[in-house]
Amino acid sequence: MNHAPMTLAEKALSRAAGQPLKAGDFAVVQPDWCFTPDDAIGPIIDYLQEAGVRRPAHPARLGLVYDHYAPAGEIGMAGVHARGRRFVAEHGIAHFFDIGSGISHQLLMERGIVRPGQLVFNADSHTTMLGAAAAFGTGIGASETAYVWATGRIWLRVPATLRIVLHGRLGAGATAKDVCLQLLRRHGARLATYRAIEFHGEGAAGLDMPQRMTLCNMGVELGAKAAMFPFDAVTQRFFDALGIAVDAQAGRPDEGAVYESTVELDLAAVSPMVACPPTVDNVRPLSELSGIRIDQAFLGSCTNGRIDDLRAAAEVLRGRRVAAGVRMIVTPASSATYGEALRDGTIEVLHAAGCVVTPPGCGACAGLHLGVLGAGETCVSSSNRNFTGRMGAQDSEIYLASPAVVAASAVAGHLADPRSLAPL
Repeated sequence: MNHAPMTLAEKALSRAAGQPLKAGDFAVVQPDWCFTPDDAIGPIIDYLQEAGVRRPAHPARLGLVYDHYAPAGEIGMAGVHARGRRFVAEHGIAHFFDIGSGISHQLLMERGIVRPGQLVFNADSHTTMLGAAAAFGTGIGASETAYVWATGRIWLRVPATLRIVLHGRLGAGATAKDVCLQLLRRHGARLATYRAIEFHGEGAAGLDMPQRMTLCNMGVELGAKAAMFPFDAVTQRFFDALGIAVDAQAGRPDEGAVYESTVELDLAAVSPMVACPPTVDNVRPLSELSGIRIDQAFLGSCTNGRIDDLRAAAEVLRGRRVAAGVRMIVTPASSATYGEALRDGTIEVLHAAGCVVTPPGCGACAGLHLGVLGAGETCVSSSNRNFTGRMGAQDSEIYLASPAVVAASAVAGHLADPRSLAPL
């Protein structure tokens, strides 16, 4: 069937709808996967029971991940976890990742569950991270997730696509996290509201898979419905390493696809940045903020809890100690990440520096456990959000930065550039 050239978002959603779609169309789609974390499984089961749904429509396409409250820290959540385990066993849910496995988005990527061109829902907003695999990943609410589990489908509007063209290469000290923060500084958190993002340009091609995961993860902080890197040599190497054959063309936009607008960024001009409280787009250069005292440093989350991030922090911390009066909490994004960090000595370096290493999962990011902030405390975090009360007390404050800056700040006792630390 002939159709107009499609963006990657239009292509993925057309496939899921079984008909050609363009930006602005409303359509019923059938996702390839629909996951939920543990904080939504209780309401999802309630919704299904209230609607009289006796069995999910497509158990083979569903998944449950215990990551937000892993392990359970109080009786109520322990009961939710037990209820979820029974539901999974009773209905044959395809994928169940119990406590200690890691964060849902990380698991979907490193286990090769998500594939190019697929449509993936998850009851978590940072599902946009799956766009690093050239998939349309997006977050939906618990009631919407329950509907998908019950029927296997849901309606949505096809988003227009914003093309972000990255030029050049990152300089010393700059990371993918800083690219996200620079975009937020220049354009604000509403740049891509209910739009898809596609990353293009030679700068995008030069980013490795972990860097792409960070950029797509924070696409939602720009307002995006989805954020994607079209399939290229980096994507191919990623799936080759997993031993998985994929359809490359499914993860590429058509030549001549129409984009709503284009934003350009020179990576060489990006420097270490920090998002200041209380919004993710209240961004300033790190050089303007050195000296702000901290109580806690958090290294982890689906944004920056991968092995590259732990290694970057370890390089800063090697031979140094976390400052007196500061606690540094490290939460690997997955069990595989934790295991690799144990094997290569990264965990040993972090431990020797005085870090507290927790089980894999979301950890302190959402202020649920394993590092909740007290009244008046300040945290520098490698995570993705810093709004009021995000990680604990309403009057606590969160500064978002790269893993290396988090580590350097833990050593200095205040926001600090790793390059400013005294030589060993």
